[in-house]
Amino acid sequence: MSKFLSFHCNLETFIDDLKSKTKNNLTQVDKLLTQEHKTFQNFVKPIELMEEELEHFFTPLSHLNAVNNSQETQKVYTEALPIITEYSTQLSQNLAIYNTFKEIQKNEADTLNYEQKRVLTLNIQNFELSGAHLNEKTKARLQEINIKKSELANNFSQNLLDATNAYEKIITDEKDVAGLPESEKESAKFTDEDGKVKYKFTLQMPSYIAYMTYGPNREIREEFYRAYTSRAPQNAAIIDELLALREEMSKLLGFNNYAEYSLASKMAKDTTTVVNFLESLLDNSIEQAKNELTQLQKIAPFDLASHDVAFYSEILKKEQYAINEEEYRPYFEQKSVVNGMFDFLEKLFGITFKEVDETLWHEKAYAYDVYEHEKLKARVYFDLEARESKRGGAWMHNWQSHSTDTQGREQLASAFVVCNFPPSSNSQPSLLRHDDVVTLFHETGHTIHHILSEVKENEVSGVNGVEWDAVEYPSQFLENFAYEPKVLKLFAKHYKTGEILPDKMIEKLVKSKNFLSAMGMLRQLEFSLFDFKLHMQTYQGEQVQDLLDAIREKTALIKPPKYNKFQNGFAHIFAGGYAAGYYSYKWAEVLSADTFYAVVDEGIFNSQTAQKYLDIILHNGGAKSMQDLYLELMGREANTRQLLRLSGIK
Repeated sequence: MSKFLSFHCNLETFIDDLKSKTKNNLTQVDKLLTQEHKTFQNFVKPIELMEEELEHFFTPLSHLNAVNNSQETQKVYTEALPIITEYSTQLSQNLAIYNTFKEIQKNEADTLNYEQKRVLTLNIQNFELSGAHLNEKTKARLQEINIKKSELANNFSQNLLDATNAYEKIITDEKDVAGLPESEKESAKFTDEDGKVKYKFTLQMPSYIAYMTYGPNREIREEFYRAYTSRAPQNAAIIDELLALREEMSKLLGFNNYAEYSLASKMAKDTTTVVNFLESLLDNSIEQAKNELTQLQKIAPFDLASHDVAFYSEILKKEQYAINEEEYRPYFEQKSVVNGMFDFLEKLFGITFKEVDETLWHEKAYAYDVYEHEKLKARVYFDLEARESKRGGAWMHNWQSHSTDTQGREQLASAFVVCNFPPSSNSQPSLLRHDDVVTLFHETGHTIHHILSEVKENEVSGVNGVEWDAVEYPSQFLENFAYEPKVLKLFAKHYKTGEILPDKMIEKLVKSKNFLSAMGMLRQLEFSLFDFKLHMQTYQGEQVQDLLDAIREKTALIKPPKYNKFQNGFAHIFAGGYAAGYYSYKWAEVLSADTFYAVVDEGIFNSQTAQKYLDIILHNGGAKSMQDLYLELMGREANTRQLLRLSGIK
């Protein structure tokens, strides 16, 4: 097995190649099923490796479609989705494979190691959640549903990207950009054909956030807000269809609703547990959030509207902490932050990063080999700057998973880290907001969870096999360190002078960490409750908005305008993997806050808990339930109060 793959995707031949690979895989499965004596080694392991190799082939296309989106990638990706979905459904509903897995689980119960047992347990669960044990008519309908769901999710995402790219606002009056940071003005500035200086703003995150935070013209802020929150209205019909299909699928599989189906493979035991968890956080946060809003309202000359919050929050933040975000950005030059983060990870876990010269999909993308105590472990690809062809947001996408083949040969892991930071140019470096720094740490937390795995079975290696409501634990754990003074001093250096961020500025940044944190908590709980309750019964048409409005009666202290159709842009649950699972962010945050404080209390560097975290959580990937791994790490259940402490909620 090769250590790392070369990034390559031939769009011209991709569909034919995909059809050939899926057909060959199904033929190989039929051949494996003819074996008289089936074992883990001669049946389960070959199927695992076959699926891993298909993932190696398919991932570059999905990655390209997200980071270098074009009509050609859209066309090929859209054509590929039903092929890969039909193939996956055929496998996941194959009764012969299901029965063989159960037979091997029973026959080899005393000889399999815990990784192999976990592979079988999760596969059998997945077969049952896919309807492998059901009649042929039901399985055929489930296959139709899966294909349609994948198509709808892709359409939702593409509609959102198209709507984001279609909007631009040209500002000609200098007073309408007065007060914006010079770096933001420089990014927006252009000279028209008559030699007049103008400013172009878009709905791309760096541009949108800049004007909503600093833009002095209230009417323009509302125009931006309206454009952003009313994007892709055609997605409303997609939402209705997706919700109906999810409900139908869940009932065919024996669940009362999609929320119950979702929890079958998560840490949370039932829907009541999730709703109570979220509403408990809401009850603990609401009074502080109201007090925060009162403070915010005092500095505004009129009743605050949704499009005013970011602007007046920045003013209040400066007033309370004398903190100006723009003053920090010269200390957070992108490359310096990345290298400083590497230094931190070396001090915390003993891992190092060495840049690799490799031709990738874009000139702003670059690769690093990762070593743990001088042993080569993985490769990571970074693509950090915003551009029109890139989907918004930030994410980690795993590519190769650490494993061994049937001959015991080792495959190392690889992954992509994608963000949308301010783009650099020949005249302007990429200077990050501190929020961007937090985002980078977050996605790197996901990444090291995947690439530092020492598991030999790829299906439970790294992030594979991890319960969805625990998958954010390592990312949130790492992001918390972006506020620690010891860590900041490793990379917060002025890009021109090399001056380390002064102690007073660090102190103000740390104090401001939980600025309006209860209001932020309410916003996340609104998303989580909306997502989860939306999947507890059937909602269609205006009922979707009615549910959101009902939840906002408690969570939205400033009522959004009627044109705000947030749900049409909620890609996490309609185009991502978070349907009836957005609560996972808060669920995992409890684990991460608890672990973070244990490491901080030990002084961060040379922390025994940090070393145990590497050995137990990162090295074990999904080979054991996170519940079991967490108990092994901490020796107890997670302490929910630590999340409130982390958020500064008393």
